[in-house]
Amino acid sequence: MNNGTTHLFVPGPTNIPDAVRRAMNVPMQDMRAPDFPTLTLPLFADLKRLFKTDTATVLMFPGSGTGSWEAAISNTLDPGDKVLMSRFGQFSHLWVDMAQRLGLEVECIDVEWGEGVPLEIYEQHLGRDTHRKIKAVFATHNETATGVTSDIAGVRRALDAAKHDALLLVDGVSSIGSIDFLMDEWGVDLAITGSQKGLMLPAGLGILAVSEKAMEAHKNSRMPRCYFSFEDMKAASVTGYFPYTPPTQLLLGMRASLDLLFEEGLDNVFARHSKLAEGVRRGIHAWGLGLCAREEKWWSDTVSAIVVPSDVDARKVIATGYNRYRTSFGAGLSRLAGKVFRIGHLGDLNEVMCLGALAAAEMSLHDAGARVELGSGVAAAQDWYRSREAAPDQLARTCAA
Repeated sequence: MNNGTTHLFVPGPTNIPDAVRRAMNVPMQDMRAPDFPTLTLPLFADLKRLFKTDTATVLMFPGSGTGSWEAAISNTLDPGDKVLMSRFGQFSHLWVDMAQRLGLEVECIDVEWGEGVPLEIYEQHLGRDTHRKIKAVFATHNETATGVTSDIAGVRRALDAAKHDALLLVDGVSSIGSIDFLMDEWGVDLAITGSQKGLMLPAGLGILAVSEKAMEAHKNSRMPRCYFSFEDMKAASVTGYFPYTPPTQLLLGMRASLDLLFEEGLDNVFARHSKLAEGVRRGIHAWGLGLCAREEKWWSDTVSAIVVPSDVDARKVIATGYNRYRTSFGAGLSRLAGKVFRIGHLGDLNEVMCLGALAAAEMSLHDAGARVELGSGVAAAQDWYRSREAAPDQLARTCAA
């Protein structure tokens, strides 16, 4: 029997709200129509609100967050340029790998998986770089594989302490739209995200916010690019069009998605993610299990990577959740395979959805041989959610309805 819904609790792609799905369910439209910019130009302006920037240029490429990684590198740097990066999970690893394959000289700091960007080590490396050979500093804001959020403001402080003028490139694929991101305040030069996580859309759009400083670097960059050219994309986008075929339905969905985020209020969106994440974490701790994130300062509000007992295979937990309880959890990636499973708690979700994730995880863990008390995690999360008062504007909207 396949009654009801198959539940999705991977950290992306995330659940798509009904309003967004309905917005995308339209006949194909003319991407060269005279009124097409009435859709696209407000999107570029509202994405700046999401990144919290007044001065950056927003670009959207049909593609993914990985494509945006490549666009960021190929448009601002030259082959042989030295860059400072850190590796502490599968996605920060993949960005390092891409930088190396594109011909950059990568000064890579390997960190324990479960920690984040090593600020003191960054500051040391930047301080020693008296000849300013480091052209860019890379930081993964939220490492999706390990459930770790890093301090981007701290990276900016490290650059400022060293009086270093390197570009700051930030992967915000699993943070932007769910965790507060202050591009201008943090002095970020290139911020990257994708459509399929906090923006609650299908995969298919890579989105970048590019500072004026990064745009200047682009003018002198000699790295080969064509499809990902900032110059081509910016020239078209200022008129509301694209240099090649855009995914129009995704743009229509983005309009609905941004409307939902702004109607809720970004501060409320971030507070909701924090509240829901803490309930999930309390449930995990009630099972007697821990997070891959080694310290509270690293805990992510968008994804929790749960370390299973040594005698339990996390792959069995995931398979049981999917096959028996029709619930998808995120797998442990690379060196974490079989050791962790992940609960994604970002995008379109609420308290009861998170309780469902915990209930399915409890049963899956129990079936896989973990000694967890059924109901313990759900009860801990219930206590937390019930103890949190709704924000005043949320209460007002509820009463008005």
